[in-house]
Amino acid sequence: MAQNLGNNAQSPEPLKVNESFSEKSDFSTLQVFQEMESHRSIADLVGLRNPFFHQIEGRAGPTVSIGGKDYINFSSYDYLGLNFQDEVAEAAKDAIDQYGTSVSASRPTAGNRPIHRALEEQLADLYQADDALVFVSGHSTNVSTIGDFLGPKDLVLYDALSHNSIIVGTKLSGATRKSFRHNDLADLENHLQQSRYQYDRVLIVVEGLYSMDGDLPDLVGLVDIKSRFGAWLMVDEAHSLGVLGDSGRGIFEHAGVDPRQIDIWMGTLSKTLCGCGGYIAGNGVLIEILKYQASGFMYSVGIPAPVTAASMRALQLMQQQPERIQRLQANGKMFLKTAQQAGLDTGNSQGYSVVPIIIGDSLRTVKMCNLLMEKGIFSIPVTYPAVTMQQARIRFFITSEHSREQIVYTIETMAALLKELQNQSFGLSEILGE
Repeated sequence: MAQNLGNNAQSPEPLKVNESFSEKSDFSTLQVFQEMESHRSIADLVGLRNPFFHQIEGRAGPTVSIGGKDYINFSSYDYLGLNFQDEVAEAAKDAIDQYGTSVSASRPTAGNRPIHRALEEQLADLYQADDALVFVSGHSTNVSTIGDFLGPKDLVLYDALSHNSIIVGTKLSGATRKSFRHNDLADLENHLQQSRYQYDRVLIVVEGLYSMDGDLPDLVGLVDIKSRFGAWLMVDEAHSLGVLGDSGRGIFEHAGVDPRQIDIWMGTLSKTLCGCGGYIAGNGVLIEILKYQASGFMYSVGIPAPVTAASMRALQLMQQQPERIQRLQANGKMFLKTAQQAGLDTGNSQGYSVVPIIIGDSLRTVKMCNLLMEKGIFSIPVTYPAVTMQQARIRFFITSEHSREQIVYTIETMAALLKELQNQSFGLSEILGE
């Protein structure tokens, strides 16, 4: 029987803390935090408001409510406006009634539901693939897929502008990793000619539509290269599903390529499919490996049934209502053309769903976002280190639901504000040392 020490128990002596260690346990001493504080100080000095973490009230569509005021919204990627459809909401509500709000376990253990397989079958059919697998996180989909089936004897070649999740996955894999210049297939081929023979497996990773620049890869050329060098080709469709091709099926439809020529299709449910999570579609053996080896699938809870149902219904509506894709593509082209006619720098964007307006330095870019908010336009800056020092930009997500008037007003307003901003220093030149 355990001894009852009662009031006779002696309190342990306090631990003696080495003063040289105490500083190391203070989070505020971390370099990343000190850099954040430095950026905040500079922003405060020139009167910039934080452009992030606005409280969005209600659904985000072509307009959004913030603090009781409506703004034209270019910061959400509900590309086909399906997040506002009653049919999508009803599908989610029905799934709650049947399955609840959570499947309460990882899918290999007790979290698998028939609705998961139904969505996976639809995705596999979309790409004419053997099978598909849905993950609870889009970021984790890339990290786990790349990180958990490649090893030290392998090579990953990825586009220099690839998403963070792709880069993290390559690091996790332990494979040799090299980037090739953005959309430069000659540079990719040069890497393969020099080093293909040194590795067992080679994975080439690109995006179907690059979310920072709004441009596309040469899929036909990539298929040719991967075939000649015996490599796998992985295409991240996060921003191209529902956007490219006459029926929104993605870059393979846009490029006229048989989807079965691509080894790994990756995508997310959070853009066109207005849910949350990611998916892989491809060879049956690959999917079987991921079911039992992908850490982001094995050790994460299964995707909630209402999210699964919403994405499945959104995918059906995308295929049933091609007019949404046509409106989106028309809006994107109009936004791009209007911006270029106004003398704005749109970089390499091809005008589908993502159009950046490149400002230059980060502080001017944040200032522009502040000014746009004052004019009723909600947009988000992309600054260093997400882009290079002099490539800071405001990224506009265009949807099928934006009106011509909203687009024209936004471009005219931005062009006028940019002229004013360029003629005023706001103390930025002195601070930046320009």
